Amino acid sequence: MALQLIIGNKKYSSWSLRAWVFMQQNQIEFDEVHISLKAVIEQQDKTLLREYLSDDKVPVLVDNGNKIWDSLAILEYLSENYLNNSGYPANKEAKALARSISCEMHSSFMAIRSEIPMNCAKKFNKIVLSAQAQVELARVQQLWQLCRDKYSQDGPWLFGAYSIADAMFAPIALRFYGYNISLSTNSENYVNQVINQPCIEKWIKQGQLEQEIIQEDEIDVVGNIKVEIWKS
Repeated sequence: MALQLIIGNKKYSSWSLRAWVFMQQNQIEFDEVHISLKAVIEQQDKTLLREYLSDDKVPVLVDNGNKIWDSLAILEYLSENYLNNSGYPANKEAKALARSISCEMHSSFMAIRSEIPMNCAKKFNKIVLSAQAQVELARVQQLWQLCRDKYSQDGPWLFGAYSIADAMFAPIALRFYGYNISLSTNSENYVNQVINQPCIEKWIKQGQLEQEIIQEDEIDVVGNIKVEIWKS
């Protein structure tokens, strides 16, 4: 039986993106099952995800009846069972750093998540980040710089070759691009690496075709904020 990946709306669901792009990048075949997050969030339809035991959250990976939820758990499961543990770098030091930054991405940067939610259908300009979001922005860039200083000679991704860390940071890269956040040259280069990834381009195009609007994932366009359609 083929793997199943249960995901939410591609326009908005950053957690779904992580598992989806990792599987696409690593050419792991799977059947995609789409769940309307609008129905789950706004209509409180608890039946759509009940069978997956995931507390009404996406993504969920189903492997021969075995259900794995939470993006990072899914990525590590795939690495262990389908990629011969190559999801993290083989080098001990690099692996430790990759796991650390992946877990930090998983648990942190709440102001960025709140103030610039992922939206693959719109681009924004003149966003003013809060002081806390600016601190988080600096931390993300510090982590990226650290990785690229150590491993850029091995390839274009954070640890040279593509890893779980890149999948974990993909949604925040899309946020920085879509909200036109001012970045260092190193960070801008990494964001462009993510944006130009063929499977990311595919995700964005498919997200732009979705018609559902989830209000809690839309920001208020006030003051000097400018918005335009994201044309991929």
